[in-house]
Amino acid sequence: MPTYLTPGVYVEEVQSGARPIEGVGTAVAAFVGFAEAGPFHTPTLVTSWDQYTQLFGGFTEGTYLAHAVYGYFANGGGAAYVVRIGGSAEDASAPAADGTGRGQQAGAPRPVELGGFLVAARPGAVGVSVEIADVPGEDPPEDRFRFLVRQGGEVVETFDASTRKSVKGYLVSQARNSKLVEVTERRDAPQARPAAQTVALPDAPAAPGAVARLDPSEYVGDAAARTGFGGLETIDEITMVAVPDLMSAYQRGDIDAEGVRTVQLAVISHCEQMGDRVAVLDTPPGLTAQQARTWRNDEAGYDSRYATLYYPWVRVFDPAAGRNTTVPPSGHIAGVWARSDAERGVHKAPANEVIRGAVDLEIRLSKGEQDLLNPIGVNCVRAFPGRGVRVWGARTLSSDPAWRYLNVRRLFNYLEESILLGTQWVVFEPNDDRLWSSIRRNVAAFLTEEWRRGALFGRTAEEAFYVKCDRDNNPQESIDQGRVVCEIGVAPVKPAEFVVFRLAQFSDSTSLIDE
Repeated sequence: MPTYLTPGVYVEEVQSGARPIEGVGTAVAAFVGFAEAGPFHTPTLVTSWDQYTQLFGGFTEGTYLAHAVYGYFANGGGAAYVVRIGGSAEDASAPAADGTGRGQQAGAPRPVELGGFLVAARPGAVGVSVEIADVPGEDPPEDRFRFLVRQGGEVVETFDASTRKSVKGYLVSQARNSKLVEVTERRDAPQARPAAQTVALPDAPAAPGAVARLDPSEYVGDAAARTGFGGLETIDEITMVAVPDLMSAYQRGDIDAEGVRTVQLAVISHCEQMGDRVAVLDTPPGLTAQQARTWRNDEAGYDSRYATLYYPWVRVFDPAAGRNTTVPPSGHIAGVWARSDAERGVHKAPANEVIRGAVDLEIRLSKGEQDLLNPIGVNCVRAFPGRGVRVWGARTLSSDPAWRYLNVRRLFNYLEESILLGTQWVVFEPNDDRLWSSIRRNVAAFLTEEWRRGALFGRTAEEAFYVKCDRDNNPQESIDQGRVVCEIGVAPVKPAEFVVFRLAQFSDSTSLIDE
């Protein structure tokens, strides 16, 4: 209490006893994968597709991170953290030869300068050289030349090229048809006709965004060094984690089937340890429904209430290839979660929702095939006539019926995190009846609002939840240890997964009564 020494009128600000608990965000994704640019092993916040392209580049052939992030934002995602793997921080800090300031891709050779152009071997191409020669004939235009691509000493591709951007034969445009080399413009120098010469190109054994060989530790990382999944431990707002490029590494042979399981188990372990996020897992590509069932039961026998699995892959447009391609669904699914949370709330199961951008599916499932997968926690993506491609499952990978449904797990994550952050003021307060009453009042007010929003089951608030914080669960022994215990019970709403209408014939047998 203040001390008053001089007569007068004084005004005091009194702290209100009400400490409202605010709900935390429920839809912040984390993606771990390969990109053409950007820092390595540094969780970087992006809030739009344009921001992602500025920091990490666009679509690259043979990788899925860009597709996952694009699908996330297209389906309603609002914020995401991106962790680029596949190289070291020194690789990312090296300046690019084209003057853009972007570092070289891990495992990718530095391009060779020819006149005003940069030429490099495509990923996987070895023993490649290029020759600049004059165009046959008398008095050819000064901008014209012949661009020969050799492999193993033999000419395998020939292009009649030009340095002028306005003509059809512009070298950069012509080289897009090459299977062995990539040609880009130099932004720091004018376009000039290369001198006649033959130049060997460094081999490029690694795919874009990848190192020559990956092992699970590249994904798992280290918490102390803030790499891989370990780098995500310091970011509290993340609620879902996806690793789409685990499957691109598997397709290239950089990681085997055992490595896939190792990484996915590490994602699950990360989410379980954090306690406030859920893993969004993909099945390997090209599986039939029976193979997916076998893989789920016999190989990936995961049992966790902090993980989900989606099948099959979705077909989307690939700007890098100029055609449709098949990608893992995890990025698009994370966006659907975010959209469902924004439109309905985290208590609503994120299913029976259209996947925006999905042109088709890798395999179209029948009801009978989903009958094999749904009971074992494989959330299917289905295509329905006139209704588009939809998420048609909302289960976790838990064998515990109490945690079977995804929305129940995510609702508890939301409630726990909101109450945790909203009651930080309690620490070091006098541990007495007044404190317990304040805790009961604030938590009950928060849960009442959630019940009114439809997140909790019950006709009345008393049926939907209870909050107990009094002398019964806070005896003197607990007070002496500096602890205050508040017991909270909630009744979550569960999805109407199986809607059953029972129909029967009914005949009106009322008889007429003569008067």
